Amino acid sequence: MFREVASSRECPYSWADRGRLLPRPREVRLRRWYTCRVADGSASEAYGRRADEYIALLGDIDATASPDRELIAGWARDQPEGPILDVGCGPGHWTNWLHEQGLDVAGVDPTPEFVDAARKRFPEVSFRDGFAEQLDVADSSLAGILAWYSLIHVRPDRISAALAEFARVVEPGGGLLVGFVRGPELEPFDHAVTTAYSWPVDQLSRMLGSAGFAVSVHDTRDDPGARPHGAIVASRVG
Repeated sequence: MFREVASSRECPYSWADRGRLLPRPREVRLRRWYTCRVADGSASEAYGRRADEYIALLGDIDATASPDRELIAGWARDQPEGPILDVGCGPGHWTNWLHEQGLDVAGVDPTPEFVDAARKRFPEVSFRDGFAEQLDVADSSLAGILAWYSLIHVRPDRISAALAEFARVVEPGGGLLVGFVRGPELEPFDHAVTTAYSWPVDQLSRMLGSAGFAVSVHDTRDDPGARPHGAIVASRVG
């Protein structure tokens, strides 16, 4: 169905699974701090430089939170029959997991190192390079889009372009599930890879509405050692 197509700062965490900070493994936590070094460049380039580390620590479905799996599985089951695109799929673990649930799913990511690794690890699933703002997909051809913590590095003045592109490719009645870092204000924060942004639930919901989506569910959670979690379930109006 789909075509193949420096700075440094101290922080006590290793990575964020697209935003949700996780403590470092026990043997590394014995050190007081871990220095996160990120050279200047785009988010894609920053992730590419640390792709192997990211995959080793967080590139497996077992590293994800069980409430997230339940939410995503339920959302996927509720979508119309048809292809689903995992936008910002990273190393492909969510994409493959949805494939194992029997869904017609493909992954797209702007980081070539992640796409290459995903193709090697999950050869039965389709992965390709691409950006949220410019998807190589026909109009109204998707049953749904999963954007799980994949928009957190998008500058707020550019996020409307990504949401408009989602609205272009999702069929009327099709779904969108966005996972993000929740905050009382729209503001940047020091992510372990590169600058990211937290969003108030209501503000992001309004952005989705302006793009052509009707919001149906808000999911929020505060886990120990993690930034506040938010998720929004929406459907394409048409």
